[in-house]
Amino acid sequence: MDVVIQALPYLMQGLQVTLKVFLIAITIGFGIGLFLALLRLSPIAPLRWLAKIFVDIIRGTPILVQLFFIYFGLNSLGFISLDREVAGIFTVAINAGAYYSEIIRAGIQSLDKGQNEAARSLGLTSRQSMRYVILPQSFRRMLPAFTNQAIISLKDTSLLSVIGIADLTQKGQVEIAATFKAFEIWIAVGAIYFVIIYLLSLLSSYLERRCRLP
Repeated sequence: MDVVIQALPYLMQGLQVTLKVFLIAITIGFGIGLFLALLRLSPIAPLRWLAKIFVDIIRGTPILVQLFFIYFGLNSLGFISLDREVAGIFTVAINAGAYYSEIIRAGIQSLDKGQNEAARSLGLTSRQSMRYVILPQSFRRMLPAFTNQAIISLKDTSLLSVIGIADLTQKGQVEIAATFKAFEIWIAVGAIYFVIIYLLSLLSSYLERRCRLP
């Protein structure tokens, strides 16, 4: 127990990095997902195909392979130099974005087509209809899936320690190397992840209640 108490400030430093990477990546990932979802729904066939190919590639390959490709593969080209943290954020963002795109696309398509027709009959453009009518309503249906993907992305950040990002998992590894107390340290690391994910789940439940459809 004393080992965990002594290691806690050090682990909290790693948690700060984990949360920073997660929040930035999930924000960027949502933007990527929205962009890809709109491309998937585009009337222009080549745009739909390109978006589908990209999403299929990201969803069909492990995130660890994507991380190695982005950090080691792109940096090996010579004219690209990605910082570890930037590479980690970008990897989690595009991975989450691919899944978000399918969540958003399914949420939009789940709405009755009459919603869009009603908005257009009021004089709204296609873009205005999507922004003010379709997305706000479909967001309520997407919220549980959004939260699930956010939790998955938070867990995925633990893989970033393999390229040397000083996140919670990496700090745990360093602490174990210094104390040789693997059992106690990994319990502490797991407990910290559990608390953060549990709080995220509580926030999701609260938002779902607030946004529940009548």
